[in-house]
Amino acid sequence: MSKKVVIVGGGASGLIAAIYAAAGGASVTVLEQNNRFGKKLLCTGNGKCNLTNSEIRKTSYRGTTPGFAKDALHDFTMADTMAFFSAIGVYTKNKNGYIYPHSEQASTVLELLEMKARSLKVKLKSMEQVTAVKNQGDAFLVFTDNWQYEADAVIVAAGSSASLIEGSGDSGYRLAENFGHQIIKPLPALVPVKGLDSYYGKWAGVRVEAKVTLEINGMTLIGESGELQMTDYGISGIPVFQLSRYIARVKEEGLPVNLIIDFMPDFSLEQLIVFLETRMKGCPYKRYEDLLVGIFPKKLIPILRQDTGNCKEQAEKLKSFVFHVDKTLGADHAQVMSGGVLTDEIEVHTMESKKRKNLYFTGEVLDIDGACGGYNLQWAWTSGALAGRAAAKEDKDD
Repeated sequence: MSKKVVIVGGGASGLIAAIYAAAGGASVTVLEQNNRFGKKLLCTGNGKCNLTNSEIRKTSYRGTTPGFAKDALHDFTMADTMAFFSAIGVYTKNKNGYIYPHSEQASTVLELLEMKARSLKVKLKSMEQVTAVKNQGDAFLVFTDNWQYEADAVIVAAGSSASLIEGSGDSGYRLAENFGHQIIKPLPALVPVKGLDSYYGKWAGVRVEAKVTLEINGMTLIGESGELQMTDYGISGIPVFQLSRYIARVKEEGLPVNLIIDFMPDFSLEQLIVFLETRMKGCPYKRYEDLLVGIFPKKLIPILRQDTGNCKEQAEKLKSFVFHVDKTLGADHAQVMSGGVLTDEIEVHTMESKKRKNLYFTGEVLDIDGACGGYNLQWAWTSGALAGRAAAKEDKDD
């Protein structure tokens, strides 16, 4: 008799787990609380579905033990992901390392995942909210509002509370806690940042290339470069998203946080001073107040201008503009959450709980979050595939 595997959650990691478990000979049921599968997947990459990234860097994954993701990715790599999607019919394109379906439609990826799952006789059940998972001897009983399901193995792929998508929540964490797992407090990641100052309405709508460096308790740490988006509450854009998980966690500890913005990252300070002085001398008919016209959008100039008439002080302000952080926006604005099930309690090669045999955790419910650029979906594919493959096996090593 084939092994019965129940998967809690029908998102990216749940669907790939279902496919690998069914391909391994298991009888698989996926329970999804929403009225359709993969709702968050449909929103990824602004609906274009950034499947993965051709470059996995040391800083691509974060968590209490970020090396956990690196080790897992050795067992199911980016190349394995590409081969899997090619096999189910997803033709891809590479945009500077960002891998998308050629259709640039997340809906086609979801359609092909569901098509493959159904071809393997996976039971896909929507509108099934899992309320509890309980031991039944060596097996499990999975309870929903409508039914109870017997299972030899359970894969928790319930996602996180990030985004405004209906059904996003903390159910996966609660299921893990019921089996004795430690939860690192989930906090927003890949999210805009709110500031403490009052001028943001003046720069709202401006986009500009810059470098942003994280300053914690007076110490400057990591930096990110790219397009910033100025908002009426503060600042957004990919560089800010990349730093936001650290901001949320440090603010949780009560430490002061600033962002230091370099609005002219292509210049050293000395080069910028010379550049500004040359502009002044080359156009003597201009007032000092006009020095930044032609460099920055007009809405930004009054905020960046140093009114002392000193090019050195102006250059210093452009290179080290201080943005005073209040907090990140909440989970409803976040793409993912940092925190989750402590990975020290999970077997890295299978995603199996070290506390309960045949119980597995995948995707966002684990204490791993990726940077922007397809890394969170790659984590979903890797953790889901490893869990599905392992859950289907009749005899696993202890």
